[in-house]
Amino acid sequence: MNKIIGVIPARYASTRFPGKPLAILDGKSMIRRVYEQAFYSKLIDDVLVATDDRRILNEVINFGGNAVLTSKKHRTGTDRIVEAIKGIKCDIVVNIQGDEPFINPDIIDSTIFPLLKDKKLNVSTLAFPFTKNVKDENKVKVVFDKNNYALYFSRSVIPNNSRNKSNIIYYKHLGLYVYRKDFLLNFSRTKQSDIEKTEKLEQLRILNMGEKIKVIITKNDSISIDTLKDYKKALHYLNTKGK
Repeated sequence: MNKIIGVIPARYASTRFPGKPLAILDGKSMIRRVYEQAFYSKLIDDVLVATDDRRILNEVINFGGNAVLTSKKHRTGTDRIVEAIKGIKCDIVVNIQGDEPFINPDIIDSTIFPLLKDKKLNVSTLAFPFTKNVKDENKVKVVFDKNNYALYFSRSVIPNNSRNKSNIIYYKHLGLYVYRKDFLLNFSRTKQSDIEKTEKLEQLRILNMGEKIKVIITKNDSISIDTLKDYKKALHYLNTKGK
């Protein structure tokens, strides 16, 4: 049996939306909504919030969740997760973004399943087919081979369609990752690659290591909250169909 833990990295000092894990969405904090959605996963055994702020820690404890306080010095959510899980006995770690309060638990499970099926696979992630705002550099694109293993991730438009002008489906990378714990610890000790530094995408370090990343395609885009404008859109979503 594989023990699977879902970890939600959450920091308070977001540049674009400070304190967003504590932003209230119809009576519940955002971090609580993410936690509850992860908790509904059929494959995850435990859920843990890894945070750098006692206000977030106290919020999670107050609603009955599990949380651990981590260093404020971490550059990425992955680094925060690694600190949180080092002393925990588990086989698989699921990195669940702390700004996606409506993430579908079934999508989480569909991303975990490939690691249960293929014992040699160390990483899986999600992608969503889209055609609008493809040039937006905040929407990371991914291309993959016939077996759905990632070839490359980029903030640029990939594949480049400027010559053929054909109708093509692009795939937006969704930031849910599933790792085997041993690989995650090794990944955290590996130096950044040049392409990772250029694109500012840490998943490129995995490809540079020669590791495969299985890409699971979902028909459900996630609603991530990075700015106050996104927050207002999330409130509108709740008021219309998200309750």
